Amino acid sequence: MKKGINIWSFRADRTIQECARIAKQAGFEGLELSLNETGELGLDATDKEVVGIKTMLENEGLEIAGLATGLYWDYAMTSEDEKKRQKAIDICKKQLELAAAFGVDAILVIPGAVGVDFIPGSEVVSYDKAYDRASEAIARLVPHAEAAGVAIAIENVWNKFLLSPLELRGFIDTHNTPYVGSYFDVGNVVHSGYPEQWIRILGHRIKKVHFKDYRRQAGGLHGFVDLLAGDVDYPAVVEALSEIGYNGYVTAEMIPPYAHHTDQIIFNTSKSMDAILGRS
Repeated sequence: MKKGINIWSFRADRTIQECARIAKQAGFEGLELSLNETGELGLDATDKEVVGIKTMLENEGLEIAGLATGLYWDYAMTSEDEKKRQKAIDICKKQLELAAAFGVDAILVIPGAVGVDFIPGSEVVSYDKAYDRASEAIARLVPHAEAAGVAIAIENVWNKFLLSPLELRGFIDTHNTPYVGSYFDVGNVVHSGYPEQWIRILGHRIKKVHFKDYRRQAGGLHGFVDLLAGDVDYPAVVEALSEIGYNGYVTAEMIPPYAHHTDQIIFNTSKSMDAILGRS
């Protein structure tokens, strides 16, 4: 398995190149980028800008481990607002286009939400409507994923939706294509389940993996802690990933970064991942 780090793990004012240099220095093999509304990698990114980013990362000695986005929290495929639903689909199309240009084989997609506790005032949608809308949206996007040669990898997040590995597996299988799968986040299921079970149930459907850790006793967003400081049974997780034959990127997503000496979280995370993956 390859060792990656998500760009959200860095201080928010860092440029992509600054993040890349720190990641390389810390021993990572890949950097996962984020599509934003504006900025270095925004929705209006030109072909020239994309080539520039890819070339710069290659020159820094890093691969592009994946392409995520936080825009689905603002524009959900499940929203009551049809314009927001369409915007979410357009965002996914842009992600697929960029991923193909970057040489990334799967993108992180949040297929909507029933509700989001950590975003005050967020929309609440009936579960059955959310399921139908998300399923319809992904079905519309499948031809674009197939044409791009990039999989839509649905992340398990705190969205009160697709709450079990069985439900997520069924949702994925409904689309009957290798271009819809799972972006499995290890830390996100610990408050209500066991990641090693999710891994075995999802099996070959897992396209990419996020590493986080979570301490159940703390609860809420405060439960997310440094790798190896929480309740994730990482030996069991690695064993399960090996059993299903997963050999792609495991990408750390360390949110929030440290309040002081923020770069240190990158180095600490790299060392912890070496221990988890048996490299130290």
